[in-house]
Amino acid sequence: MSRTALVVGASGIVGSATAALLVEQGWTVYGLARRPSGQPGVRPVIADLQDATATAAALADLHPDAVFVTTWLRQDSEAENIRVNAAMVRNLLDGLPKPSAPRHVALVTGLKHYLGPFEAYGKGELPATPFREEQGRLNVENFYYAQEDELFAAAARDGFTWSVHRPHTVIGKAVGNAMNMGTTLAVYATLCRASGRPFRFPGSAAQWSGLTDMTDAGQLARHLLWAAETEAAHDQAFNVVNGDVFRWQWMWGRIAEWFGVEAAPFDGSVRPLEEQMADDAGRWREIAMREGLAEPELARLASPWHTDADLGRPFEVVTDMSKSRRLGFAGYQPTDDAFFKLFEQLRADRLIP
Repeated sequence: MSRTALVVGASGIVGSATAALLVEQGWTVYGLARRPSGQPGVRPVIADLQDATATAAALADLHPDAVFVTTWLRQDSEAENIRVNAAMVRNLLDGLPKPSAPRHVALVTGLKHYLGPFEAYGKGELPATPFREEQGRLNVENFYYAQEDELFAAAARDGFTWSVHRPHTVIGKAVGNAMNMGTTLAVYATLCRASGRPFRFPGSAAQWSGLTDMTDAGQLARHLLWAAETEAAHDQAFNVVNGDVFRWQWMWGRIAEWFGVEAAPFDGSVRPLEEQMADDAGRWREIAMREGLAEPELARLASPWHTDADLGRPFEVVTDMSKSRRLGFAGYQPTDDAFFKLFEQLRADRLIP
């Protein structure tokens, strides 16, 4: 039986991986984005979710069996994050024709559900690790909560099922993405190799020596599809990570080895990438011209601020996935393999030399 999906944010890290999996699984896939990427097998839908009227017009003839919401827009304050991102979810769900058959809507948020928004990141009393879904919301304004509330209200009104997915830092490919640790580290390692600079861990001692985990975009895509197809997973919120845990003191050496650079000894000092890479735009342009790379603009590839936020945390972040495991999700992805697969893809696409 033919099934139709709408992937919202289809040009991003999570959206492109989800769309690719759905195409592989035989779904008819529509990909909504302001600037569609031309992904094979994905039918483009051009829309700005901040414009309710235009969004409704773009969606007027779509009747998807499943909708995957994988996008957000970063604003200058959490109040603006809430206003803009809640409105985007509301405009999407209001704009879709009312379902005449069962429909599932999956929303991707993240671990800021437990850590708090960027303005109050890691401040106040945090839940104990590993983070578990039943720990609930913090007593702080958070655009993830506002997005969830829009989802819940629309589901109650229109009768569809839903799922919420909370990944840790996502590893995957997308150019122009605001939260892109994997490509940021690939670009940083390339710059270090080209200039002879030390490949220095930018973060905190807690992250260097403590346990952590991450989420591969392919693992998250499989989790999204599993929840859409599994009745027991409907109307549930889930954490989703790769399934392994690691320490950055080990992973940093693995990444250094892949790029053929030497990992500098860590002395406990925080050296943010925003500072280390502040003057690298010109250097990257030179490398891109010399090597014939596809993207000469450093800001289109690297997001140092986001990598610094993750690697600079002064506390442990580990995620529990028992809820998904109990319901039958068995996906597993070693995190070092996820990094290496991404690096190989970036090299094949001429984004790094």
